[in-house]
Amino acid sequence: MSKKSRLLIVEDHTILREGLRALLSSEPNWEVVGQASDGHEAIHAVRMLQPDLIIMDLSMPKMNGIEAIKEIKTRYPKVKVLTLTVHNTDQHIRSALLAGADGYVLKDVTHKELVLAIQSLLDDKPFLSPGISHRVISGFLDQGQLSGETTTWEKLSHRERQIIKLVAEGNTNKDIAGFLSISPKTVEKHRSNLMKKLQLHNTSQLTLFAMEQGLISH
Repeated sequence: MSKKSRLLIVEDHTILREGLRALLSSEPNWEVVGQASDGHEAIHAVRMLQPDLIIMDLSMPKMNGIEAIKEIKTRYPKVKVLTLTVHNTDQHIRSALLAGADGYVLKDVTHKELVLAIQSLLDDKPFLSPGISHRVISGFLDQGQLSGETTTWEKLSHRERQIIKLVAEGNTNKDIAGFLSISPKTVEKHRSNLMKKLQLHNTSQLTLFAMEQGLISH
């Protein structure tokens, strides 16, 4: 009997996690070994459960999917990551692929296409939804954003990206310092720097920017 492929689901909405688990568990050659609700939990789950493949959402609290993909791929390069998201902007596609995602599909995907995407990655073949694939190729041919332009978001450091998300979620400097294991003064310094880079002047503007980037829900 062949060994089952081990899958990890990373999604912050419980009903979607449970639905995916039920859907994927029906496949005889796959085993859903765990679930996580944010990027931080995902990194811990990968270490503990050693999955073969991760189905990863992008917009999640505390640590988003793109940051989690970077961390996971650095530590566990052999683990396959399939991005499953509502975001179809060039910026999200580019960021996910540069972070190390092996596949990118949208949440309006059919059951058949999702199964095909997962199996393709398990067979060491990258997979992009047809619409996403077309945009990636067009971006490359046109020398557009997907192929090389640096966005404002990409100019932020890894730490600044973490902090902007946590601030937009309503966390205080003290809360953020505790979560990231740094001092409140360091949080304030990063916060000031990212506000200057983004030319934002208050927390409301920062929160709106985070919404536009898909870091938090509207």
